[in-house]
Amino acid sequence: MNSIVNSISQEFLKTDLPEFRAGDRVTVHYKIKEGNKERIQQFQGDVIQRRNSGINEMFTVRKISNGVGVERIFPLNSPYIDKIEVNRKGKVRRARIFYLRGQIGKAARIKERRG
Repeated sequence: MNSIVNSISQEFLKTDLPEFRAGDRVTVHYKIKEGNKERIQQFQGDVIQRRNSGINEMFTVRKISNGVGVERIFPLNSPYIDKIEVNRKGKVRRARIFYLRGQIGKAARIKERRG
């Protein structure tokens, strides 16, 4: 039974996504429908976590907008995600960097990963 579910979910997985992880700065191009029109909105910020796997995988992106922290959770395999760009790779020592929520200004910076 489990192999049947896995085989069906394989066809919905996206294969054109870049490799990224927590600490990376990404730009997510997200399709938004307004009435009968569709436009693409960009959301740029730091990935603070990736969770689950396969068809259920999600990632959380955090940015500071007008001095207020804004977080958005994206399903990785959503048909509304047009593309994901990795702007810079961050060097962090854990998979979930929720400690950024309590830091402001220069303390909230993430070092860049070499290579």
